[in-house]
Amino acid sequence: MAVAHRVYAEALLEAAGEEGRLAEVREDFAAFADAVASTDELRSFLRNPQIEPHVKRDALAALLADADDLVRNFLLLLADKGRIAETAEIHAEFERLIAQEARVLELELTTAVELTDEEASQVVRRIEDAAGRRVEATRRVDPDIIGGIVVQAGSRRLDASVRGRLNRLRQELTARR
Repeated sequence: MAVAHRVYAEALLEAAGEEGRLAEVREDFAAFADAVASTDELRSFLRNPQIEPHVKRDALAALLADADDLVRNFLLLLADKGRIAETAEIHAEFERLIAQEARVLELELTTAVELTDEEASQVVRRIEDAAGRRVEATRRVDPDIIGGIVVQAGSRRLDASVRGRLNRLRQELTARR
């Protein structure tokens, strides 16, 4: 994440908070970021360095006529500053800041087999109790871990998988030679 992404995301978050319109801003910004991610033509247009920023700005002004004023002005500013191609990164940072402010812990649960919704809920509740924070978890299946679970939260990783235990045991045995 570039410092600029954080600066722009913080500015939008602060402005939305001051005006009491965080939900509306979040929804419109997400809709625009999704449109960029899912529309090749729009993404190519915004990322094309040969198109002048004022041309992008004019096109965005027409495209965002019905958007929230704060979001429209923010995106037009990004176009003016030559940062509109970085919308996805700025949006991701914006969402991360919202989660941080709400004290939400985002993590990934990796298991060897698919967890049922009830099993996943139990794991999430245990983590919430231990962390003292609300948890939003994504789930992933990796049969190579054999069994157990791997929990990844940002750069922190808790490996309670069978494969992880076997690797640690192998390291201990080879270190004792």
